[in-house]
Amino acid sequence: MADKYVIGVDYGTLSGRALIVRVADGVEMGSAVFEYPNAVMDRALNATGAPLGPDWALQDPNDYVEVLKHAVPEAIKASGINAADVVGIATDFTACTMIPVLEDGTPLCQLDEYKGNPHAYVKLWKHHAAQPHADRINAMARERKEAWLPRYGGQISSEWELAKGLQILEEAPDVYKKMWKFVEAADWIIWQLCGTYVRNACTAGYKGNLQDGKYPSREYFAALNPEFADFEEKISHTIGELGDNAGPLTAQASSWTGLPVGIAVAVGNVDAHVTAPAAKATEPGQMVAIMGTSTCHVMNHDAITEVPGMCGVVDGGIVSGLYGYEAGQSGVGDIFAWYVNNQVPQRYFDDAKAAGTSIHQYLTDLAAKEAVGAHGLVALDWHSGNRSVLVDHELSGTVLGLTLTTTADQVYRALLESTAYGTRMIVDTFAASGVPVKEFIVAGGLLKNKFLMQLYSDVTRLPISTIDTDQGPALGSAIHAAVAAGEYANVNAAAEAMGKVNKHVYTPNEERALQYDKLYREYVELHDYFGRGTNNVMKRLKRMKREG
Repeated sequence: MADKYVIGVDYGTLSGRALIVRVADGVEMGSAVFEYPNAVMDRALNATGAPLGPDWALQDPNDYVEVLKHAVPEAIKASGINAADVVGIATDFTACTMIPVLEDGTPLCQLDEYKGNPHAYVKLWKHHAAQPHADRINAMARERKEAWLPRYGGQISSEWELAKGLQILEEAPDVYKKMWKFVEAADWIIWQLCGTYVRNACTAGYKGNLQDGKYPSREYFAALNPEFADFEEKISHTIGELGDNAGPLTAQASSWTGLPVGIAVAVGNVDAHVTAPAAKATEPGQMVAIMGTSTCHVMNHDAITEVPGMCGVVDGGIVSGLYGYEAGQSGVGDIFAWYVNNQVPQRYFDDAKAAGTSIHQYLTDLAAKEAVGAHGLVALDWHSGNRSVLVDHELSGTVLGLTLTTTADQVYRALLESTAYGTRMIVDTFAASGVPVKEFIVAGGLLKNKFLMQLYSDVTRLPISTIDTDQGPALGSAIHAAVAAGEYANVNAAAEAMGKVNKHVYTPNEERALQYDKLYREYVELHDYFGRGTNNVMKRLKRMKREG
C-alpha cells in the first residue's frame, strides 16, 4: 500500500513555501518556494506609483494564488511522490493580514475602479498606519469598561482587524461600503482552495476580538463612529476549529496545484500558532518563539487569566481543549537587517566576504569575542514598535551608551541583546500573572545563530529547545492537513507522530546570566521610562514625522 502524504503551505511576508510531508512519521519529502512578485508595498502602490504614507504595508492577493500555482507543483516534483497519494492540504499565514472582498471573494483591488485606492489592497500584518484608530479603540474600550479588553492584555494593536477596519471606514468610506467582508488572508486562501469561506477560530479570537462567542457590541462600534456600527457584519462568519476540514479541493484549485480534486482542505491557521504542534508543544507551559523578521510567542495553558500586554488568550486558539496565549515582538530579524543594510561600514562587508561568511555571521563572531557588558551599551528593540507587553507601535528603537570608540559589531551585539531582553520581559510578565513558562522552544530562521540562542538562554535563564526542521510553519500546516484528512484523531496525536524537536540544546551559563541580569535591569528602566508615559518623546517625534 502506498504511503500517504499531505502538503503544508506557509505564507510568509515575502514568499510562500510548500512542503510535502509523509503522514506516517512527518518525514519531509520535498519543498519549493515562490517569491511574491509584488513583495511588500510600503513606499508606493505598485499599480500606480502613488506614494504611501508612513507605516503603511500592503500586498497584492494575486501573489498568494501564484504560490499555489508554482510552489505546490514544484514541491511535488522535488519530492518525487505521486500527487495521487496526497490526501490533504493546509495553509498558514501571517496575521493580522486583511483583505476587503466582494461576496464571491473577489478582492476589491482587482476591480478597475479601486486599483488606485490603497485601502482596497491587502493590509499586511505590519501595516501600522492605523495606530491613531487603535488609540481611539483602546480609549473607548477603557471608558466603557468593555469586558473583552482584559483578554488582550488591556490594549489591542493597530495591526488587528478593528483598527484596520476603522481606518478604511474613515479614510476610504466607499471601500468600506463596497466590501462584503473584511477577511483574514489566512481564510481567503482556503476560500480559493475549497470554494467555501470558513473563518478560523485562531484569527477570529486573536485578531477579531471574538471572546465567549461574541464580538464587541454594535453599541461599542457605533460609539467609535456611527457608520462603524455594522462592523461585526463585515468580520463575522461561520467559525471552523483548527484541524477541521473546510471542504474538498475544487477543480479549479486542482488545476493550479496538480492535486486530486476532493482532497481535504484544512481550516486556515496562523504561522506562529501552527508551529506549536510542529515543535511538539501542545501541553501547558511550553512557550514556542517563532523567531524571524519578528517573533511571536505562543503557549497553551489549562486556565484563563489576564496577562498585561498579551496579544490575546483564546479558547482553542492553538489546540482544542486548552487556552492559547499569544505575545510577540514586532521587530527582531528586521532590526538586525535594518542595521546591516543602513549602518554597517563597507569594510565589514569586505572582511566578511574575505572570511567566506555572511555579514550577519561575521558581525556575530566579532561581537561574541567580548565579555558581557564590555560594549557599554543597552538598546530598546522597538524599531517596529512594541507588540508586548506595551502594545504600542508609536514607540521606536534606541541605543544608549554610544561613544566615539563604539564599533559596528558592538552595536550589533547590543541589538541582539535587546531582543533577548524583550523576550525576557514577556516571559517574566507571564510568570508574574500565573502563567509560568516551563519550557522555551525556538523555531524560525534565527535559531541557526548559535550565539543568539545561547544569549537568549543566558538572558531568560531558561533551557532552550529547538524545532528540528527549517520549515516549522509548513510542517505544522501539514500536521493539520493530516488531521483534516482523518489520518489522526486530533492535532495532539498528529503532533506526537509528525512533530520534531531537539530538547534543551542550550542551557544558561550562570556567570553570563548574572551579568545579563544587571543589563536587563537597565533595559527595564529604559523600557518603563520611554514606554509607560514618563517621557513620550518617541511619540512626539513620530507625530512630527507624520505631519512633516
